[in-house]
Amino acid sequence: MRKQEIDYILTKMLDSQKNVSDLNITVGKPFQVETAGVLIVAEFDPPFEKLTPFQTEIFALNLINHDRRLTDILINEGSCDLSYELPGKARFRVNVFSQKSNYSVALRKLEAKIPTCKELNLPDAFYKMAQEQNGIILVTGATGTGKTTSLAAVLNEMNEQKSIHIITLEDPVEYAHPHKKATFNQRELGTDFDTFGSGLRAALRQAPKVILVGEMRDRETVEIALSAAETGHLVLATLHTVDAGQTINRILGMFATEEDTQVRIRLADTVRWIVCQRLLPREDGGRVAAFEIMGANMRVRDTILHGESDGKTFQDIILAGKAFGMVTFDDYIIDLYKQGFISEESAKAYASNKGAVGRGIDAVKNERGEATTDILGKLEVDKEYGKFKKR
Repeated sequence: MRKQEIDYILTKMLDSQKNVSDLNITVGKPFQVETAGVLIVAEFDPPFEKLTPFQTEIFALNLINHDRRLTDILINEGSCDLSYELPGKARFRVNVFSQKSNYSVALRKLEAKIPTCKELNLPDAFYKMAQEQNGIILVTGATGTGKTTSLAAVLNEMNEQKSIHIITLEDPVEYAHPHKKATFNQRELGTDFDTFGSGLRAALRQAPKVILVGEMRDRETVEIALSAAETGHLVLATLHTVDAGQTINRILGMFATEEDTQVRIRLADTVRWIVCQRLLPREDGGRVAAFEIMGANMRVRDTILHGESDGKTFQDIILAGKAFGMVTFDDYIIDLYKQGFISEESAKAYASNKGAVGRGIDAVKNERGEATTDILGKLEVDKEYGKFKKR
């Protein structure tokens, strides 16, 4: 299989549906694309009803393109990451992985246009993040929830306003930022540096004001990120966690028990914002982001230092911090429902606390004059109850 054939298949897959976000190549299935969170078969003539192990392996090896480092990683670790460009069409973040002794491929389409906070309709807190001078900003969530896109929008905001040096460490580079007011140096894992830890250590000698770390995967990366934040840099990074409390616990869990107190002190001094994201299906098609946002204040620092307790959890702090741009997932989801972006079913399915979201939805319905229950029609007095019929 030649590169021209690979490019032809990828082009056909992209053109098969609108708003394609991912391409899926799996043994025993046809070529599939994901749009609005749903996998759809990409039509070919003649059709590929079921891909064979040989076909997926040849496809994967052509994407790897004889790269010895990637081949070694794939054989030894079972998966490898790379980027692939379809000239004039699109760029992809690619993961090749082994499953049941066969190879599968997942390709995430990367957007060419740099998103802005306004276009993404991001909360005001993101504009405040772009004004931070130092510390750590963490954007968390599951894979594919838009963490990189949100961070790209924050970097774009800085690019529009500040004449500073920004270094990004990514796997792979997803958004190619143009030089506006800021100067960008974007480095890719495997091509420009070998690990996030070594790339971050080198970045400290490259005189940046802002450092983006694609993912904080291990203790070494977190350790250097904390050091960078303590020495006056602004560090933006991602983690795979679901809320603010779990984010702090994940970082603490990377260190030995005897280091717990010292790490808590460092985190309390450096954390500026923790943002968690989820993508929900929109009523009109596509997806919309929901956020939990926690900004640093005295209560947050105290809770990081001493841990959560009854009446003093991160959720309690966020609820009390609405005036400062903080918001819980549940409140954000209720607001999305109020604006008509999502259905009641989606709101409850993605809620952290289904009871709280249910009460919020009922309040919205009351404002609209809608019924919140169908029980009224069922509450009728049984006038015959207790009466004996004469025979």
